Amino acid sequence: MGAFSKLKDSLKKTREGFFKRVKKLLSFETLDATALEEIEELLILSDMGSETVEEVIEALRERTEKGREPVEVLKEVLIEILDIQFEVPQAKPYVISVVGVNGTGKTSTIGKLSKLYSMNGKKVVLAACDTFRAAAVEQLRIWSERANVDFINQGQGADSAAVAFDAISHAVSKGKDIVIIDTAGRLHTRSNLMEELKKVHRVIGKASPGAPSEVLLVLDATTGQNGLVQAKKFKEAVDVTGIVLTKLDGTAKGGIIFAIVKELGIPVRYIGVGEKEDDLKPFDSREFVNALLSSGEESSEEA
Repeated sequence: MGAFSKLKDSLKKTREGFFKRVKKLLSFETLDATALEEIEELLILSDMGSETVEEVIEALRERTEKGREPVEVLKEVLIEILDIQFEVPQAKPYVISVVGVNGTGKTSTIGKLSKLYSMNGKKVVLAACDTFRAAAVEQLRIWSERANVDFINQGQGADSAAVAFDAISHAVSKGKDIVIIDTAGRLHTRSNLMEELKKVHRVIGKASPGAPSEVLLVLDATTGQNGLVQAKKFKEAVDVTGIVLTKLDGTAKGGIIFAIVKELGIPVRYIGVGEKEDDLKPFDSREFVNALLSSGEESSEEA
C-alpha cells in the first residue's frame, strides 16, 4: 500500500462520516443559505470548533460567489488553515522534548520517531525521563533496541531532569545528532506535575543552550475537544512548538486537527496512521486534505 493510500485508509472513519456529507452538499454548482447552514452544523459536529467553522463558511460564501467549484474552495481553505511552517533550528544535538498525558501513544510515538530519524541516517539517543512508571522505561528500552539507537535511563523513581541532562551530555560526548526525551505523562490539570515538566526543560536548557529544539505534544485524535484543552495547557507551560496527532484512524471526528492549529497557531508535525512501526508520518497539509476529501475509489495520482 502506497503512502497516500495508507493515509486515505487511516482517515476512512472521518472521511466517510461528517466530511462525506459535507462533500455531498458541495456537489451542487451553487451554495444557498440552507446548504451553508447544513455544512456549518456538520463541521461543528466534526469537532472543528466554532471559530474555525465560521472562517470556513465565510470563505465558502465569498469564493463560490466568484464562480469557483465549492469542493475546491473547501480544500483550499482547509489547506490554508493547516499550512503553518515550522522553521527547524540548527542544533547538535537536536533535542526534542515529547510531552502529553498518559494514554495518547506518547512513548510509542517516540519509538517510531527514533526509527524514522535512524532510517534517515541520524544517530539518536532516547532518554527515559518518564521515571514514574517502570513500564514506560521498559517500553522505551524495547523501542531503542528495535530502532538500534542509544538508550539512557536511571530506572524507576529517578530524577527526570537528571536523566535528561545525562542523555544530552552523552549525545554531546559521542557526537550524536538527535536526543528524544520521553517526559512523564502529565495530567494537564495537575499544576505540580506541570511545574516538574518546566523544571526538566530548564535543566535541558542548561545542558545544551537553546534546547529543547522542539517541544512535541502528542494528542489522541479520539479525545476531540478535550485534546484542545490539553494543548492550551501544555502550550502555556512549556511553549509547545508542534503537534503529533495519533489514532487518526480511530475517529470520525477528525475536524479537531483544524481547531487545534487555528486556535493555537501550532503546526502539526507528525500524524499517527496505525499501529505499525512505520505508521508515523511527517505531516503534509495538502496531502492530508486531499485524502480527507477524496472518494474511496480515487488513486493517489487523481487526488
